[in-house]
Amino acid sequence: MAPTPSCLSFENTKNNVPASILLELITCHAWNRDRTQIALSPNNHEVYIYKNGSQWVKAHEFKEHNGHITGIDWAPKSDRIVTCRADHNAYVWGQKGGVWKPTLVLLRINCAAAFVKWSPLENKFAADSRAQLISVCYFESENDWWLMSEFGGSGTGGWVNGVSFFASGSRLAWVSHDGTVSVVDASKSVQVSTLKTEFLPLLSVLFGSENSVVAAGHDCYPMLFNYDDRGCLTFVSKLDLPKESIQRNMSAMEHFRNTDKWATTKDRNTALETLYQNSITQVSLYEVDKQDCRKFCTTGIDGAMTIWDFKTLESSIQGLWIM
Repeated sequence: MAPTPSCLSFENTKNNVPASILLELITCHAWNRDRTQIALSPNNHEVYIYKNGSQWVKAHEFKEHNGHITGIDWAPKSDRIVTCRADHNAYVWGQKGGVWKPTLVLLRINCAAAFVKWSPLENKFAADSRAQLISVCYFESENDWWLMSEFGGSGTGGWVNGVSFFASGSRLAWVSHDGTVSVVDASKSVQVSTLKTEFLPLLSVLFGSENSVVAAGHDCYPMLFNYDDRGCLTFVSKLDLPKESIQRNMSAMEHFRNTDKWATTKDRNTALETLYQNSITQVSLYEVDKQDCRKFCTTGIDGAMTIWDFKTLESSIQGLWIM
């Protein structure tokens, strides 16, 4: 049976989630430090910030962008938000007098930026692009602007879709559109380890711990990978196991419809057996214990938002041990 994470759904009023979040496609999101606010983009050029008091309310809107928002990250210590978009640029947002003010960052890439992530020290952020490159941007206080350096992505032919720093800052993981997962380790002479998987394109990645990587994408479920001390990447398990299939009797109308449309008399129920019914667009940290992730959040094209507990997953999947 599939594990039962706490799904934030429109019907689940216990979790007090605003209806407007779940009624739209969520392309990217980010939580603030104490999880009382969430920034998200509903598949357009705008960013909405919802604040949780007695109920969730929309507190701010970012409308400076003129391109589709592709990535959001919220720095917990400095309380800055970085966003990237399809027009090859990024914005860093900071609050002044309760008003969010943007600073434009020129990424100098020739393809759309796909994702953005703050470093653990929050003095840099990484942005990936369709050009198979990862841009690392840092602030130069003397000239009051952001500068950029870049290095190659997976080198396997697929553009980069998502990046993640480990809490120490020594490791960076990314996933590419050809189904590969990669980790670069600064403590191993910037050694890059890449695993070519059999899965559909992966869209987002997250370090669960120093040796655990969670990724998700078009397969509609999160999956776990292990990165060992030798620098070897291996696949461990799917984290949303399909439910047992349920046999049911077809009505005469369903029998006729399947014969007419599919040329078969078999039940052609198209609902997926996984929690998500469409691609997962992002995986993000939700609760951290020291440097390790205890809970993570996923959002998808079907509008669902889910909180996953690593301990619950360990007990639900036989033989699974998340290091």
